[in-house]
Amino acid sequence: MTATPPILRAEDVWKAFGDREVLRGVSLSLATHEVVALIGASGSGKSTLLRCLGLLEPIDDGRVWLGDLDISDPRVDQNRVRARLGAVFQSYNLFPHLSVLDNVTLASRVVHKEPRRDAEARALELLDRVGLSEFAKAHPDRLSGGQQQRTAIVRAIVTDPEVLLLDEITSALDPELVGEVLDLVRSIADGGATILMATHEMAFARDVADRVIVLDEGVIVEEGPPASVFAAPAHPRTRALLARVTR
Repeated sequence: MTATPPILRAEDVWKAFGDREVLRGVSLSLATHEVVALIGASGSGKSTLLRCLGLLEPIDDGRVWLGDLDISDPRVDQNRVRARLGAVFQSYNLFPHLSVLDNVTLASRVVHKEPRRDAEARALELLDRVGLSEFAKAHPDRLSGGQQQRTAIVRAIVTDPEVLLLDEITSALDPELVGEVLDLVRSIADGGATILMATHEMAFARDVADRVIVLDEGVIVEEGPPASVFAAPAHPRTRALLARVTR
């Protein structure tokens, strides 16, 4: 049987800010319906990698494909590519002047040209699933941090993106709010979503991810099933990282 082509693939990606090389020849692939956890110390390049894959930062060298489209080609329509991706970052990035419902439906209505009635019906269904339907008409400042982050996740998935990029989405939350956001990601993963998630929540990565990638100083030093990476890490930098975060 022929293996299914990856939905997202990076090949020898380099990225620097001034003289500081943040990504140094990173290559990875993500299969459809696969959940991959990207772990590493602060400053290892996780956020930069996700921003490059999401076309929020230009790469200096290498190539990135979404399906069979080379999205690193400067001639590509970046807005059309971003419409195929969903991204959620540490800061919620909700529009403060819009209601929760308008925040969630904006891309559906403006980018995908979906009728407002249809977009709102889908959004309300998702908001109800995550316990936020009562806040549909509220503005983001009425919501807790966990509620704002759940709203941002709903906004990212409402258009059924081909790949969901999640960047340390619990790092700005109070500890008691982390669980509610991770429970939502777990349910999205269980529903068959394709996710690349940078996270420092090691228990979550171990329990939910199909594969773990370890990034260290802009280089992938190890990858594999969570059971092997966490139980018997092969690379000394992985062992040092896990010793720090799991003790």
